[in-house]
Amino acid sequence: MKVFAAASLIKSGDWLTMAAAAALIAWLALAPWRQGGAERVVIRSGGQVFADLGLLRDRSISVPGPLGISHIRIENRRVRVASDPSPRQYCVKQGWLERPGESAICLPNQVSVELTGRVKLYDSLNY
Repeated sequence: MKVFAAASLIKSGDWLTMAAAAALIAWLALAPWRQGGAERVVIRSGGQVFADLGLLRDRSISVPGPLGISHIRIENRRVRVASDPSPRQYCVKQGWLERPGESAICLPNQVSVELTGRVKLYDSLNY
């Protein structure tokens, strides 16, 4: 009785196909994370653009709203609402925003922060 080794059943074309499949799987796993980083932050107050700033320089911005002043912090190409007079603090709890399309909205104070970049990412689709 003849015993076949598994390696002898795999031909060179099979190895090439497996290597191509592994490379495709690796690329598909990493592709969603390579969308490019955020380049600018758009800050709105009362529905109007208050500031459109680059993310290269660290700074703090005070944005007026109907309830008081919201403090926005830009640091290490990230943005966050550091403090806000809104009662529930949802926009402060949002934390650091890093990717294009991410936003924090302080609805009672009518202040919003949105990151933009070359590629616009959507977290939901609207009809």
